[in-house]
Amino acid sequence: MQIDLGAPIRHATMRERNLAVLLGVIAEHQPATRAQLAALTGLTKTTVSNLIAVLTEVGLVHSGGTVHDGERGRPGTGILIDGEGAAGLGLEVTVDYLAACVLDLSRRVRYRHQVTTDNRDRRPEEIAAAVSLLARQAIAAARDQGLTVVGAVVAVPGMLDHSDMLRAPSFRWRDVPAGALLDHDLHELRLPTKVENEANLAALAELRFGVGGPLGDLLHVSGEVGIGGGIILNGRIFRGSHGFAGELGHIQVDPEGPRCACGARGCLELVAGREAMLCAVGLKPLATWSGPDERISALIALLEAGDPGALEAVRRAGDALGRALTCVVKALDPGAIVLGGTFSRLGAWILQPTEAALRAGALYGQVPTVAISPLGGDAVILGAAGQVIEAIYADPAVLLR
Repeated sequence: MQIDLGAPIRHATMRERNLAVLLGVIAEHQPATRAQLAALTGLTKTTVSNLIAVLTEVGLVHSGGTVHDGERGRPGTGILIDGEGAAGLGLEVTVDYLAACVLDLSRRVRYRHQVTTDNRDRRPEEIAAAVSLLARQAIAAARDQGLTVVGAVVAVPGMLDHSDMLRAPSFRWRDVPAGALLDHDLHELRLPTKVENEANLAALAELRFGVGGPLGDLLHVSGEVGIGGGIILNGRIFRGSHGFAGELGHIQVDPEGPRCACGARGCLELVAGREAMLCAVGLKPLATWSGPDERISALIALLEAGDPGALEAVRRAGDALGRALTCVVKALDPGAIVLGGTFSRLGAWILQPTEAALRAGALYGQVPTVAISPLGGDAVILGAAGQVIEAIYADPAVLLR
């Protein structure tokens, strides 16, 4: 299966198009009879029956239960999505951990595993090997549940251009061929893979699993080591001409500020990034901490206790974030801004200064809705695994090729 995030699906035949349409309608209206599906899709009952046979053969749907379809009161057999067949694998690479997640076709999490590790000084080849091991474990766990992983999406931090060359300042990587490297390491698994920017995947997860469902345009912002922005316009990722759209962490907010790993001065992530806030209150990355989550929990404890230094550090972060987002809002006019990752955990304290700065810089008073993501730190990994599932829904015939 060829997973191509962001690229429009071009079905080679009407049959392929009809398979995709029918699978989507089944997912939305299940359980539904063949007669109901024919009415909903505009296809003939014979065509629907033939397509259902194909979808059943590849393990995407199954029959189950009795449904009254309203046709002279006669009950019919319901058709449902088969959540026990095809599955998608999401893999996430960060400076602090590696993670894996398996979603079935019903978009249920069937496996989730995270390994805490310091990846800052690891070579790309070392991380690729660790990701491959994590993938093997996830595939084995899925197989034990009767699932077949049909593809994987690897979420990476940093800037990924259209030729899959990765620039990740947090890893000190520049022009690393991320796609080819990871694909090569997973080659023995015969698993098609796609590498994608983590912020883009988090934004897509908001559309499917979070608060962005009704929206066609949104900006998802997450504050981890860096600050990434995933931009969704008309329901699709906006990548820019080089693939670097959404690198919010490198918007300059202080021309006289400290030097950033990217080479510029006063970047947003040096004020509003996770490490900036933690270090501002003395929660530096020492060996005594088990990982960033424990340090964030310590920061939250200080905030809940009303610690002046912690409150000021988060207020400054929110103010800088809001000022930077003002520029993005004026350029793109998104329908909503969703704060995810670390920002979602700090929502009770960072939301107000962020909104205040946005209002202060608003054009004609137009400020988009700012929401806290319910997905928190799971958005990226859900978005990664979810992209495999979306690829199946967009072109189920790919499993026949």
